[in-house]
Amino acid sequence: MAEGFTLVVATVGGGLSRTVDGGETWDRIRDPIPSESNIRALSVYPDDPHRILAGTDQGIFRSEDNAGTWEKLNSPMEDRQIWSVTVDPTDPDTIFAGTRPDAFRSRDGGKTWDELSLGVTIPCPVGIPRTTNVIVDPRDNRTIWAGIEVDGVYKSLDGGDTWVHLPELGPDPFHGDIHGMAISPGPTTSIYCTSPFGIATSTDEGESWDYHYFPKFNEKDNRSYCRGVLIKADDPDVMFVGNGDAIPGITGTIQHTKNAGKTWESIDLPVAPNSVVYWFGTNKAVPNVIAAASLYGYVYTSTDGGENWTKLKKEFGEIRSVAVMPN
Repeated sequence: MAEGFTLVVATVGGGLSRTVDGGETWDRIRDPIPSESNIRALSVYPDDPHRILAGTDQGIFRSEDNAGTWEKLNSPMEDRQIWSVTVDPTDPDTIFAGTRPDAFRSRDGGKTWDELSLGVTIPCPVGIPRTTNVIVDPRDNRTIWAGIEVDGVYKSLDGGDTWVHLPELGPDPFHGDIHGMAISPGPTTSIYCTSPFGIATSTDEGESWDYHYFPKFNEKDNRSYCRGVLIKADDPDVMFVGNGDAIPGITGTIQHTKNAGKTWESIDLPVAPNSVVYWFGTNKAVPNVIAAASLYGYVYTSTDGGENWTKLKKEFGEIRSVAVMPN
């Protein structure tokens, strides 16, 4: 196992753990983040790969030293589940936290927060909708994208002050059960979303969507379930989608494309996942290091850009997010 990177694993019920040696040894964070807390969101700062935020059920926390020590930020989110956290890549003092429901924004590095009303549909098929993704558009940081579980995609053109609900992604409400989101800017910018049905792509700023459906694992399955999506930090044609037979499921895989989604293949992992592959982590400072996790505790790492994978020895309970940082 190659060294040189820190891996952070966030769980529901098991708090936060990190390894700085490729998984040989682990530190369990116990203070100030409670060791048995629920953590569903991790976000490494784009301008500082050693700085990271964690969104928990007790508020939002920050580390300046590769997740070694943490401080709690003052915020109005201590009574909200935090489902996503993101930092503006052009203004690191601007932070967004996707909550259940809606979202919050700080423009002063987390000292003060504004509650944002996206206008989500309440109730939705899962009760109170969750803002599972917030993305600051790399082309223009006034444009903010939000993916909702379950209410499709919302977009702001004024930094989060006002929002519009974009067209439905498909005929079934769960086509708009947004799990993962990514943006690939270019001559034709692509917006990607994953849902229980597959991966949807928009090349017209979210006005219309094309779905790609992965093969079912079993003939009796309702669909081939998808969760996270990751674009390789140094090659936008290389993407990964976390996949499985159901949620939580009993098996899964990583779907991999090298041509921006024209063709996909399932990665042959060294140990079959025990549930849907849920989420990914990488970092532009170590772009060939990619981490993936099953929902039920298996952690996989690749140090060659996703060609070869290792399953780490340590297993966890329910994993909700992973993050990678250079040592």
